[in-house]
Amino acid sequence: MIPIRDTIQARNYPVVNTAIIGLNVFLYLVELAQGPKLNQFIFFYGLVPARYSTEIGNYFSFGQQALSFLSFMFIHGGFWHLLGNMWSLYIFGDNVEDRLGPFKYLIFYLLCGLGSGLSHLFLNWHSQVPTIGASGAIAGVMGAYLILYPGSRIFTLIPIFFIPYFVEIPALVFLGIWFLIQFLNAAGSSGQAGGIAWWAHIGGFLFGMLLLKLFLKVPEPDFLSRLTPLASRRKAPRLQSIRAKREGLDADLFGTITVTPIEARFGARKLINVPHGFRSKMLRVNVPPGVRDGTILRLAGMGRELPGERQGDLYLKVRVHSWAD
Repeated sequence: MIPIRDTIQARNYPVVNTAIIGLNVFLYLVELAQGPKLNQFIFFYGLVPARYSTEIGNYFSFGQQALSFLSFMFIHGGFWHLLGNMWSLYIFGDNVEDRLGPFKYLIFYLLCGLGSGLSHLFLNWHSQVPTIGASGAIAGVMGAYLILYPGSRIFTLIPIFFIPYFVEIPALVFLGIWFLIQFLNAAGSSGQAGGIAWWAHIGGFLFGMLLLKLFLKVPEPDFLSRLTPLASRRKAPRLQSIRAKREGLDADLFGTITVTPIEARFGARKLINVPHGFRSKMLRVNVPPGVRDGTILRLAGMGRELPGERQGDLYLKVRVHSWAD
C-alpha cells in the first residue's frame, strides 16, 4: 500500500513540517559527500546501542553520546529510505502540525523520535548496528494522526500484478494495518531484521498517541498564535477526492470541488479522484478564471454508464473557501 494523500486539508501551511523535510534532504546530501568515510559518519551520528552498554562508549564524550539521540533521526541509509520517510511525513505531518501549532509540533516530533530511539535502545541493548532514519519520529506523527483524524480517508495506490489500483482506505484501517505489519515483523525477527528497527516504529507510534493527549492541553504561545494567519494556505489541494452522488435513477453525478478565492479569480487546474466501489477514477479539471461560489462545472461523459442509456455527466459545484476564515 502506497499512500498518495489524505482527505483532510490543513488550514495553514506546514512551516515546521516542510523545514524538517528540507533538513533531512540537506543532511542526506551531506552524507553523500562523505565518500569512504560514510560508515564512520553513520556510526558517529547514528544511534548504536552498544555505545551505551559496552566499553565502546568510553571512546565518546557525553555530548557526543547525547547528540546521537537527536542526529540519528535526520540521517538515512539511502535514497529510497529517505523518500519513503519524507513522503509519509508530507502526507500526515501537515495535519498534525495544523492541530498542534508549529512550536508544539516541533517539540512533539523530536520527542517522538527520542521515544522511538529509547524503545530500540532498550530492546537491542548490545547491538552494534547503527539505527538511523526519521521513521520512528514519523511513526509518532502517524499515531497522533490516528487519534486526531480517525475518520479521514487515505487515497492509496495498491499495485496488483503491475496494475495500479487506486482506492480510498479509512485512516483507522490504513494505520491499523501499518501498525500490525510493524508488530508482526518485530515479533518474528530480532527487532532489526533487514536493517529495519521495527521496535523503534512501534515505540514511536505508541509514544505519539500518548504524547498527543498531553500536547493538546498545552496552549500555543501567544506570539506564535498571532503569526498563524500569515501561514494560511492560498491554494486548495491540487488532488481532491469527490464524493459524487446520483439524484434519483439518472446517470448524472453531482459533487463539490473546493478552490480558494485567489484560485477562483485566476483559475486553477485540479486532479479529482471519484471513488466508485473499490475502484477510483482520476480526472483532470480546469477551473476557469472568474468562477463564483456555487458555479457549476460540467464534465461531459464523466458520469455513470447505465445499460441502454446515455453516458452520464459529472457536475461539480464550486465551493470558494478561504482557510484563513
